[in-house]
Amino acid sequence: MKKTRVCELLGIEYPIIQGGMSLIANAELAAAVSNAGGLGIVSPNAGELDWGKVADNLRSQIRKAKSLTDKPFGVNFSIQLVGEDRSLIDIAIEEGVRVVTIGAGSPALHTGYLKERGVRVLHVVASVRHAKGAEKNGVDAVIAEGYESGGLNSPDELTTFVLIPQVVDAVSIPVIAAGGIADARSLVAVLALGAEGVQMGTRFIATRECIANESYKEAIVAATDTSTVIMGRRLIPTRSLKNELTNEVLEKESAGAPPQDLMSILSPGLTAQAALQGDMVHGQALAGAVAGMITEIVGAGDVVRSMVEGYDRIVAGL
Repeated sequence: MKKTRVCELLGIEYPIIQGGMSLIANAELAAAVSNAGGLGIVSPNAGELDWGKVADNLRSQIRKAKSLTDKPFGVNFSIQLVGEDRSLIDIAIEEGVRVVTIGAGSPALHTGYLKERGVRVLHVVASVRHAKGAEKNGVDAVIAEGYESGGLNSPDELTTFVLIPQVVDAVSIPVIAAGGIADARSLVAVLALGAEGVQMGTRFIATRECIANESYKEAIVAATDTSTVIMGRRLIPTRSLKNELTNEVLEKESAGAPPQDLMSILSPGLTAQAALQGDMVHGQALAGAVAGMITEIVGAGDVVRSMVEGYDRIVAGL
């Protein structure tokens, strides 16, 4: 498989990165991805609903990952959650983490602090303007995420296919593609568009090592091409699996309900209700449009290996 600048930058064998999925990016999953040659990512609140315990949870997750792999892995930080507080970032640095993915906020806030301490910074962006801003603020690479991705999305609604080549043309640092990627075909496609790596979230949910509830994993496996939907366009666009919750929100949005009415439905605990408790009816089951391509629950290492093997086969046949 082709080696890219991302491999050299992160010290990994293959340019395949696991998404930093809040609540379910656990140490076992990250270690399995890293052991297979990719870059696993740990979330500070993996499996932890009490934000007051997140600091201890992060340290525990990092140490667990280190006990399971001697390969590089990273930690994901959402600026929306951590704000200006660097206590969690400091824990990651103290524990020897040397790669951080970060998003949902300005790259100016923490990039310099991390870089001064020897940490590689990958910043999630959804437009050319944001990519240029991230590069200007010194990030090592950008993760350009298309509108197909699960979870929070950009109101600009740029798809991966059109976003990646424009970002590649606009910056000199490596571009990692995210959104709509789940197999070797999509890996080859985004590399052809100029990306130098991929980040996948939804594909890694449906793996044995992920702590997501089995009902959540099975719902992804059962998904079809039209099983996800964007809701909350008047708030923050979010892609989830369709269920009674998304139907209710979309009906209210269609009727012109004000944002405060929508917020009364979308409580913070709905993501955990689906991801950890398995409520696929009333919980918010974040998932990318690529869910329809995922047909089985496998090992995280198998996901990486199948992409590498498939890449070589597809390229040879072009």
